[in-house]
Amino acid sequence: MAEKVIVGVDGSVTAQQAALRAAEIAVSMGAELAVVTAHASDNTEVVRIGSDTWILDDAEQALKLAEQCAAALRAALPEAVVSAVAAKGKPQEVLVNEAARLNAGLIVVGNVGMQGLGRVLGSVASSVAHNAPCDVYIVKTAK
Repeated sequence: MAEKVIVGVDGSVTAQQAALRAAEIAVSMGAELAVVTAHASDNTEVVRIGSDTWILDDAEQALKLAEQCAAALRAALPEAVVSAVAAKGKPQEVLVNEAARLNAGLIVVGNVGMQGLGRVLGSVASSVAHNAPCDVYIVKTAK
């Protein structure tokens, strides 16, 4: 496999649409797909409810989200080679940094936030497009 493709996910329906398109592109290129999610902090919280104790970890939850998306992509496209990555930071920074770290040839993002006020304030897609070390494919996921 010559190249890597990365896609950012956050659990939203539009991110899942972008991830499916990214998997289709990766398969057509013979590339590996890395499903990337960001988390804001390294918080770990212990929650006790009755006799049950739950440990909530931001990094662990982010990785779980990426792994769930990766598993769904593997089920939809069995020929896809998909891995999951979680990293701390703002989504746009994480995508750009992971693309550089993995020497990716393509970043795939959805177009949410590229219209209206989001376009003025900036969106993940816009920031990634301006700062990526590789090509960026923006999937039309929002009307």
